[in-house]
Amino acid sequence: MAKKQKKQKKQSGGTPATVALTAAGAAFTTHAYEHDPAHPSYGEEAAEAMGVSPDRVFKTLVAEVDGRLTVAVVPVSGSLDLKALATAAGGKKAAMADPAAAERTTGYVRGGISPLGPRKALPTVLDASATGHATICVSAGRRGLEVELAPAVLAELTGAVTAPIAR
Repeated sequence: MAKKQKKQKKQSGGTPATVALTAAGAAFTTHAYEHDPAHPSYGEEAAEAMGVSPDRVFKTLVAEVDGRLTVAVVPVSGSLDLKALATAAGGKKAAMADPAAAERTTGYVRGGISPLGPRKALPTVLDASATGHATICVSAGRRGLEVELAPAVLAELTGAVTAPIAR
C-alpha cells in the first residue's frame, strides 16, 4: 500500500518537500522555472528566473559538523561560514559533506536539495538574515522548483535553529 501512495504523490507532481508542506497545512507558494544546466549557480539562477532578490532566495547546503550531517540554509547572495555553523550546531568543526552522501541521505539531487521533506531528518540551521523577510524561497526538492514561505514556518517544520551562519 505504501508503494501505491508514493506513486500517487509522484503522479500529482508533488515533491517530498511540497507534500510535507501540504500535510502540515502550511501556507506556501511554488515557483517553477526552466532549469538551465549550463548556469553556474543553481541559487542565482532561481533568483534571476523568479525575479526575486538573491537575499530572499536561500540555498540548502549539507555539511558535516563533528562527523554528523547537518543542513545549513543560507542566502544565495552569500556563502556559508563553516565555523559559525559548527558553533550554531553545538560542534567544534564543520566541513562540506560529500555530495553523494548528501544526496543519499536527503533523497534529493544536488541543486535540488530541500530542507523540507528529506529522506532522513537532519539537524538544520537557518541563517538569521531570513527573519528579516516576510517570506523566503528555498528549493522545493527539484531543480527548477522553489517554494516561497515564511521563515518561521520553515524553522518550525525543519526544527531549525536560527543563527548568523552566512558571510
